[in-house]
Amino acid sequence: MFDANKIRQDFPMLQGKMMQGKPLIYFDNAATSFKPCIVIDAIKRYYENESVNAHRGDYDLSYETSMQYEKAREGVANFIGAQPDEIIFTSGTTASLNQIAYGLANSFLSSGDEVFVSYAEHASNLLPWFEQAKIHDLVLRFAPLTPEGSIDVIGLEKMISKRTKVFSFAHVSNVFGYVNDLKSIANLAQTRDIMLVVDGAQGAPHLPVNVQDLNCDFYAFSSHKMCGPTGIGVLYGKRNLLNQMAPLIWGGGMNSRFDSKGNIGLQETPFQFEAGTPHIAGAYGLLAAVQYLETIGMENIAAYERELRNYAVLRLKEKVPGIIIYNETADTGIITFNLSGIFAQDAATHFNSNGIALRAGLHCAKLSPQHLMTPATVRASLYFYNTFDEVDQFVEVAKRGGDFLDAFFQ
Repeated sequence: MFDANKIRQDFPMLQGKMMQGKPLIYFDNAATSFKPCIVIDAIKRYYENESVNAHRGDYDLSYETSMQYEKAREGVANFIGAQPDEIIFTSGTTASLNQIAYGLANSFLSSGDEVFVSYAEHASNLLPWFEQAKIHDLVLRFAPLTPEGSIDVIGLEKMISKRTKVFSFAHVSNVFGYVNDLKSIANLAQTRDIMLVVDGAQGAPHLPVNVQDLNCDFYAFSSHKMCGPTGIGVLYGKRNLLNQMAPLIWGGGMNSRFDSKGNIGLQETPFQFEAGTPHIAGAYGLLAAVQYLETIGMENIAAYERELRNYAVLRLKEKVPGIIIYNETADTGIITFNLSGIFAQDAATHFNSNGIALRAGLHCAKLSPQHLMTPATVRASLYFYNTFDEVDQFVEVAKRGGDFLDAFFQ
């Protein structure tokens, strides 16, 4: 049986942490997650016992560090059903998506080619494409969304043309919380020789992911959203595409040779995409995080989050008059809402004063208001270490939102 209270013992941030004089309730997990002791210990082990560079030194300690770094790559590959040489370590989802957009635009796309995104995308899956579209004269098109905010696959199929070359969509929207039907999108892409790029920042931490089963061409995600350290992320790509793709960052470690005439020989994938000293401690921590999540079981995590979320939505609707929930039937722990008549940031201030950490605003998805028809929302995002008791406290605070603001403005 899933026991969130027992799991909480693994997280130092959940041991008596206070905010505004009240025990912290952390409902901002879509932004970043807390780290268990096993991850902190792995990072500490590197800095205390193995603090040398990887793939550089001709001595035992460097070799051992290099082996551990590559063990992390193998662990991540197993976690998403890939091969180790299809895993590139980056600084996070943002860096991964920038590398993909740059690499595809410079190696595969031509003037007039179409790239499909959506109004539900995070900035990291829009701005790189905006920039490459300007440089390479690409055409950005917006896939239709269902009323709930997921990709309308039938509508998307009707919009495809002979110039459509890339679909670039989130696995899970960080605002709407719905899981896009990637299998259907991938089938649509494969039959038309379209590449599928997936922003997995909200997918990999919460759902079982197998890139072979999804049949996507690229998948990007961040360590810090899945109990790992900040500053390291993952870019998965099919080997044949990576081998043809231009690197975004150039420097030491990614080349095998170069001369004064500018002739450059690149390392084999994945090393040609990892210029400079990598985040070695981050790789140690990411491996520990992956192993920790696998021990709990991604299926168990996904099921518990759905149960907790459904309970939260039911209680909010029962107890909070006038609450507007924009994604009642979403598949993940993201609850996007507004308290009637209260601006989102004011609501977040009210929750903060009661020890509840959540987010308000546009959530880095600045085109989403065009679908939601509201300028800003409050987002509570749950993870497997949150509890039903925390949800009950959250609902009670939501009930008092209007009273708080009456006092605030007097």
